[in-house]
Amino acid sequence: MSEEKSKPVPRPGILDIAAYVPGKEHAPGVARVYKLSSNETPLGASPKAIEAFRNAAGSLERYPDGQATELREAIAAVHGLNPANIMCGNGSDELLGLLCHVYLGPGDEGIITEHGFLVYKIQIMGAGATPVVVREKDHTVDVDAILAAVTPKTKIVFIANPGNPTGTYVSVSEIRRLQAALPKHVVLVLDAAYAEYVRRNDYEAGIEIVSSNANVVMTRTFSKVYGLAALRVGWMYAPVDIIDAVNRVRGPFNMNAAAIAAGAAAIRDQAFTQEAASFNQTWIEKMTGGLEAIGLKVTPSVANFVLIHFPDVDGKRAPDADEFLTSRGYILRAVKGYGFPNALRMSIGPEEANRGVIEALGEFMGRKS
Repeated sequence: MSEEKSKPVPRPGILDIAAYVPGKEHAPGVARVYKLSSNETPLGASPKAIEAFRNAAGSLERYPDGQATELREAIAAVHGLNPANIMCGNGSDELLGLLCHVYLGPGDEGIITEHGFLVYKIQIMGAGATPVVVREKDHTVDVDAILAAVTPKTKIVFIANPGNPTGTYVSVSEIRRLQAALPKHVVLVLDAAYAEYVRRNDYEAGIEIVSSNANVVMTRTFSKVYGLAALRVGWMYAPVDIIDAVNRVRGPFNMNAAAIAAGAAAIRDQAFTQEAASFNQTWIEKMTGGLEAIGLKVTPSVANFVLIHFPDVDGKRAPDADEFLTSRGYILRAVKGYGFPNALRMSIGPEEANRGVIEALGEFMGRKS
């Protein structure tokens, strides 16, 4: 019996997918470790969200609400939306995968950008479709490059706005230009995972664009500013036709009760959210200035992380810096898989970690911070 028939074999294309590799978490032999590799908030979750999570423990024998009604209504109230246009998921990753499952198949194409979130490519290939990668311009999504890549096979376009790991963003006018030029049957997915951090007048997460078009979806997450990464809470705002289609394949209880309760409490606590966003804004500016002062290049970021570029010099490249920082308890994210072999992404952490990284990299570069 041949090897191919002696065991289950995945369908064609599955084993061609490179599995997603999260940022590392450990620094063996180091007493105090700061994990700055996953864009987690240093302020943690709202106390009100933690309380709601604990209260949910009293009813663990019951199935959760399959429609996540409490969470959808809380999101709708905060953003002024119709709950019928909102779907919640086990992190926004689940929703991205469901969109691919519904709108892509063999022979179709999905457009992504060269430094876009790696999950897009994984989900496109997982649906049996072909990912089409377009170049960015100055580490920023290039609308003209996307439009040039559209073919009759194009069914979906993914844009992270702000981008990850770049931290750059596309203005609302450019997003509108892109949507207007796309064929009406192509789904434009605006992944706004870091929207709460942006402080730019020409930025719009996607709510207005979704509201006025039949082919645009905005996805959001509670893993960043809301501090609920451990619970996996995401949501999307979409036209009712898209909500209806995705609901037909969504798992009946895709969110757990604790996540629903904590998410609803978190988004209602906007005072805590603004505190987290303000802390981030202060340290994005301080980190950028501090790193540039020791001779490193930083891509301007509107998110909660910075992309740090290292000189192309023996002993001073990103892998060298990564090893140096890890030995001192600072874990950053290597981003070779995102097209940046000589850069590291650093999440904004607590004050002592931020200052420590600047000091350590100053030592690494041979200069005083």
